[in-house]
Amino acid sequence: MVDDMKMRAGQCHCGTVRFEVTLSDGLNSIRRCTCSYCRLRGAVVAMAEMGGIRFLQGEDVLTSYRFHTGSAQHFFCSRCGIYTHHQRRSDQSLYAVNVACLDGVSPFDFPEVPVMDGVNHTNDTGRPTRRAGTLRFISTD
Repeated sequence: MVDDMKMRAGQCHCGTVRFEVTLSDGLNSIRRCTCSYCRLRGAVVAMAEMGGIRFLQGEDVLTSYRFHTGSAQHFFCSRCGIYTHHQRRSDQSLYAVNVACLDGVSPFDFPEVPVMDGVNHTNDTGRPTRRAGTLRFISTD
């Protein structure tokens, strides 16, 4: 398991986008989501507050995608296509950062990842965010 350091460096696959991020609660905030977009993307994310991402290079090559209500903004490198982060819909003061982009971190470092119910999003239902389940990784080593 990786440690929960709050300050991390990261980059996209091709290295064009490089950034530093201060994670709000280290890697204790990891999660996945069941919404249509996150389900297809499959990323494990950790949270950073607005202003918690500082781009060292490549911010100008980031492309964004919005869908449904257009509230969440998903960013990815326009060269290699890797999703780096998104501004959350349920709390626009937070970014969700792709942990696979963080130096020294892999989504497979976590034996369990909480999965949030994005299909029944809190902004649509008016109810608190529901945990849909847990994704487990069991190493064969």
